[in-house]
Amino acid sequence: MHKDRRTPGLLDTRRHQMFPTLDIAQVDVARRFASGAERHFEPGEVLYAIGERNVPTWLVTGGSLEIWRRHGLGQETQAIVYGAGQFSGEVNQLSGEPSISSGRAGAGGCTAIPFDNLHLRALLIGSAELGEIVMRALILRRTELILDSGAGTILIGAPNSADLLRLQGFLTRSGYPTLVLDASIDVKGRALVEQIGIPPAELPLVVCPDGTMLRNPSDAEISTCLGMMPALRSAPYDVAIVGAGPAGLAAAVYAASEGLSVIVLEARSYGGQAGASARIENYLGFPTGISGHALAARARNQAIKFGAEIAAPLAVTRLDCTRELARLELDDGRRLTAHAVVVASGARYRRPDIPDLEAHAGVGVSYWASPIEAKMCANQDIALVGGGNSAGQAIAYLSPHVRRLHLFVRRDLSQTMSRYLIERIAALPNVELHIGTEILGLEGSPLVGLRSVRFRRLSDGSIEQLDLNYLFLFIGADPNSEWLQGCVDTDAAGFILTGSGSLPLETSRPGIFAIGDVRAGSTKRVAAAVGEGAAVVAQIHTMLTRRKAQQAASCRRSDAHV
Repeated sequence: MHKDRRTPGLLDTRRHQMFPTLDIAQVDVARRFASGAERHFEPGEVLYAIGERNVPTWLVTGGSLEIWRRHGLGQETQAIVYGAGQFSGEVNQLSGEPSISSGRAGAGGCTAIPFDNLHLRALLIGSAELGEIVMRALILRRTELILDSGAGTILIGAPNSADLLRLQGFLTRSGYPTLVLDASIDVKGRALVEQIGIPPAELPLVVCPDGTMLRNPSDAEISTCLGMMPALRSAPYDVAIVGAGPAGLAAAVYAASEGLSVIVLEARSYGGQAGASARIENYLGFPTGISGHALAARARNQAIKFGAEIAAPLAVTRLDCTRELARLELDDGRRLTAHAVVVASGARYRRPDIPDLEAHAGVGVSYWASPIEAKMCANQDIALVGGGNSAGQAIAYLSPHVRRLHLFVRRDLSQTMSRYLIERIAALPNVELHIGTEILGLEGSPLVGLRSVRFRRLSDGSIEQLDLNYLFLFIGADPNSEWLQGCVDTDAAGFILTGSGSLPLETSRPGIFAIGDVRAGSTKRVAAAVGEGAAVVAQIHTMLTRRKAQQAASCRRSDAHV
C-alpha cells in the first residue's frame, strides 16, 4: 500500500521504482541483513523524528508506516504511507545524516525490521538484486525531494542577494532540497522575519528541517545544522582523499569498495570544476550527455554505499608529512591521521586582475553556470570569458535562456575547445564571438548589479564597452596546492610532480599521491581524472604492502640485536 499526496511528474513515470514492494522471498533475504529484531509499534507511535540522526531504514512486514514531512513553513503533513513489503528512507539513511521526514505507525499499528546504515550498506553490497532495487529507490526519493523542495531547508531573504545565492548554490550542489522565499513578498516568510525581528543586514534567514534557524550562516554553519559533517574517527584512516571532484570521488569508490577506510575532505561542495559543467557529452557511456552535478552526485552516493565518509565544506589547512602517518590539520581545528593521502584538490578558475571583480561576485559575476544562474540572467545580455570545454558547455547551457551571449577569448577556439562544442556554439544564433580580446573593467555596483564591461582588442589596443548584466568566468586554472606547504615537489606553477619513484602517481613524499587536475602533466578531462582515481588505489595497496614489509624487516633486525 502506498499513497502520495504531492506533485506528479517523476512519481508518475517511476513510481514502481521509487516505491517498490518486495515479495516474500525478497523480504526473507533482506532479514539476513537486519540490524535488529522485528518490532511492533502501536498506532500513532513515532519510529523517528525530523532531524534525528542515524535513523534506520524500516522494512514494513505488517500494518503501515506513515511518513510525515514539513512543506515550506507549514505544519507537518502526511506524504507517504508504506505497507507490507515496502521500506522507508532515502540517501540520508546511507550516511546516517539527520532525517528530513518523520515516521509514525499507521492506524492499525506497524510491524517492521530495522536496518541501520552499516547493515543497509551490507544489504546493498551483499545482495545484487535487492541492492539495485533499494539503491535506485533511495536515489529517486532524494531526487523527488529536491523537486518538491519544500520539505528541506528554507532560505528567506532577497532572491538576488549574494549571500542567498551563495547558500542556495551550496545546498543545490550538495544535493539538498531547498526552498527560497522572498522576504518582501512571501506572507509566511515575511511574518517570520518580522516576528523574530531580523534586520535586513542579517538576512537570509535559514530554517533547517528540524526547525533550527540561522542568520546568514556560513556554508560550514549550514552544513553543521544539516548534519552533513561526519564525526571523524580517532584511529588512522587507511586513505584520506583531499578533494571531491571526479578524481577524488573515483578514488573513494574504488578504495572503499576494496575494504579500505576512507575519508574525503572537500573545501566547498562535491563535484569540483566538473560539477560546473551543465552537460558533458564526451564521457564514456553517456551518449546523450550528463551534467557534471549529476555525475558527481552518483559518484558520491556510490562512495557512501561502500562506506566512505565525505565531509564538506571542510578544508585542509596543513599537511604534516614529517612522520610515517600523515597528519591533516582542518579549518575547524580538528586533526586526523592517515596511512596514505591522495591529493585530488584540483584547480580553481583564475581570477583576472579586474578592478571591483570580487565586489561583484554573486551579484553579476559568477564562476558557475547552474539553473540558479540561468534563472537569474534569463532574457538578459551576458558575457562569458573562457575557451575551454567547461566554458563551451556553459555557453551551450546558458544561451537558450539569455537574450544575447558575448564570448570573449584570447585565442581561436580550435586551440582550446573540443570540436563538437565549437560546432554547437557556431550554430547558436544569439552567441557573438570576440576573439583576441580581454576584459578591462566593470561598471555597476554590488547594490544595483553589473551594468557593463569594458574590453580591449589585442590586435590594435582599441577599447570598447558593452552593456551587460552578468559575467561568467571560466579562464585558466591555478592548482589548489598551497596547503601542502612544501611537503611535495611541484612545478613552477604549483602543480604537483609525480612518478619520481616506482609508483606513477606517488609524489616525492612516500605515501602521498596526486591525481586529477592538481597533478602536473595530467590530462584535463573528466574521464582521465576518474581513471587516475581508480589507478591510484592499486598503487596505494602496493605502497601499504611495501611499508608493512619494511616494518617487518625492521622488527626482525631489532629482534636480532636483542
